[in-house]
Amino acid sequence: MPKLKLNLRQSFWLLISAAVIAADLWTKSIAVATLAYAQPVSVLPVLNFTLLHNRGAAFSFLNAAGGWQRWLFVAIALAVSLLLINWILRLKRHERWLSIALALILGGALGNLYDRVTLGYVVDFIHAHWGNSYFPAFNLADSAITVGAIMVLIDAFFLDKRRRMPGGEKRWM
Repeated sequence: MPKLKLNLRQSFWLLISAAVIAADLWTKSIAVATLAYAQPVSVLPVLNFTLLHNRGAAFSFLNAAGGWQRWLFVAIALAVSLLLINWILRLKRHERWLSIALALILGGALGNLYDRVTLGYVVDFIHAHWGNSYFPAFNLADSAITVGAIMVLIDAFFLDKRRRMPGGEKRWM
């Protein structure tokens, strides 16, 4: 396996991940300091801030599994994070869109990983709803992961083909 050398461009993508982690942990600390557990605070007619603890994965999958899932999700997050770092370091200069997408996913994964390791659960507090129908609560890390995943799909289905066209190296994507 060839040795990878970190350059300024790659450092920039990792700084985006670090900014996502910092913003995520900061907003979670504000939620923990200012919200009472499971007591919604109305922000907009379709949005509450509600402090909740998620011991499971997305949409509270395996939330009540008894504790073993914590370490499973820690292992998965670590493995995925290492793969993402490796992927980011191998991207070419013209793959900016994909670099940003992967940096967002990495930052979100590490933000939630921090919670899982230090607290045993992920702090969620953003709670959207329509009438009496509530979307599962989430946080800034979840949002970064979602936006990054959508960007990866856009890249895979639309932008990758354009990059591969003659002269694609000059494109911004």
